[in-house]
Amino acid sequence: MAPWRALRATLVVLVALFLLAPLVVVVVISFSAAPFLQFPPPGFSLRWYDLLFTTPAWTNALLVSVELLVPSSILATILGTAAAYGLVRGRIPGATAIMACLMLPIVVPGMITAAALFGIYRGLGLNGTLTGLIIGHTVLHIPYVVATVASALRVQDAQLEQAAATLGAPPWATFRHVTLPLIMPAVLSSLLVAMILSFDELIVSLFVSSARVRPVAVQMWSNLLGDFDPTIAAIATVCFVFALLVLVADLALRAGRSLRPA
Repeated sequence: MAPWRALRATLVVLVALFLLAPLVVVVVISFSAAPFLQFPPPGFSLRWYDLLFTTPAWTNALLVSVELLVPSSILATILGTAAAYGLVRGRIPGATAIMACLMLPIVVPGMITAAALFGIYRGLGLNGTLTGLIIGHTVLHIPYVVATVASALRVQDAQLEQAAATLGAPPWATFRHVTLPLIMPAVLSSLLVAMILSFDELIVSLFVSSARVRPVAVQMWSNLLGDFDPTIAAIATVCFVFALLVLVADLALRAGRSLRPA
């Protein structure tokens, strides 16, 4: 089996290099001294990061993204966890059909979802508002939370919750002290995934944003259509670092959970 293991390891390394090579190129270009995208860069410079954090359009987009991803990810995590708990532990008629409906934002093309939200928001006056973006991102991210938390609930022993109820614990106390600690890694992972997805979401944000309320993804799209300079590489590097930090935090949470004594 040794040759097969070596072949498998080689293929894994090649695939990883194929996926990471474009990211490395983008990171290197973000420190380029050239006034346009050039690889390899002719020199080292931080001018594009300085431009990124001093240009009002980019700083406003970063602020809007932070104001958007925090409430939308928290709302999606709370609502998705509640829905998953009700569908898995509750005796709800048609739970399978409800679960399938909750997964629709993943199955339906994003363009259709964005156009539908745009039509609804037009009657409610939510187009171009932060509230409209928060609602839209929450709707998009709930399916990921439901799928993750539901999977965690299915592998947990329901008899632990039944034992707590037998000992006199009310439903909320059972969930708070028994169920939630058991599924907390899945809940936190869902929260982190929702944050990444919110930071990178483009299509829905493109439909319901405005010139004043514009997330980073929309600003990147606008920059690519207009002035194309290495600033786009700098913001891409910031997005990559943000996703990497969230991934490391998720791995740290999982490692801490696995090392915690029973």
